[in-house]
Amino acid sequence: MPGKSLVVLDPDLRMAIDVFPCEDGHAQERSLFESVLQRVKAGELWIADRNMCTQGFLFGICKASSDFLIREHKSLPQQAISELEFQCDVETGSIFEQTVALTYEGNCLKVRRVVLRLKKVTRDGDWEIAILTSLPQTVASAADVAQLYRGRWSVETLFQIVTKNFEGEIQTLGYPKAALFSFCLALVSYNILAVVRRALGSVHGVGKIESSLSEFYES
Repeated sequence: MPGKSLVVLDPDLRMAIDVFPCEDGHAQERSLFESVLQRVKAGELWIADRNMCTQGFLFGICKASSDFLIREHKSLPQQAISELEFQCDVETGSIFEQTVALTYEGNCLKVRRVVLRLKKVTRDGDWEIAILTSLPQTVASAADVAQLYRGRWSVETLFQIVTKNFEGEIQTLGYPKAALFSFCLALVSYNILAVVRRALGSVHGVGKIESSLSEFYES
């Protein structure tokens, strides 16, 4: 597909609340980080995969008086301040935590490093998932951090719906502007569905509505 987009999903509203389009389909996601940081507001929590784990992005979020919960990228420089300590066992594995220090442009930031050692290997062949977060322990325990990151996978469901049900990727659109416009229209359609789903769920129950929609998506 020509073009590339970064999309922000509100996990409570279940809606795509922002999109950062780029006409260069070969551009790296990181080239759009500066635009994303301009939208960060104080008091927010930004959850993202390891592709977003760069020094500039993490420090940029904290500079905006916001917090992050982002999967660790192996190339991110860091210094261990404490040893990994066992926290608890969960359904998917065991959780450990330590404190690490990050440095960027002469500034130092101490953050929590939460590690989930899995019972089963992931599809990427990983036996553990490390998450960096600026949230204090008084706000979120290590188990809470792991659970919050686990919920990030719901964004994959969004893209699956946009692609399969709303034709978000039309292969014959060769011009970047046309492809990005079509994709954004698909996001708007998804948001309309999210509003209807939320309204129906408040009356008939979220579980019943989600079950019905799952059958609709599969059909």
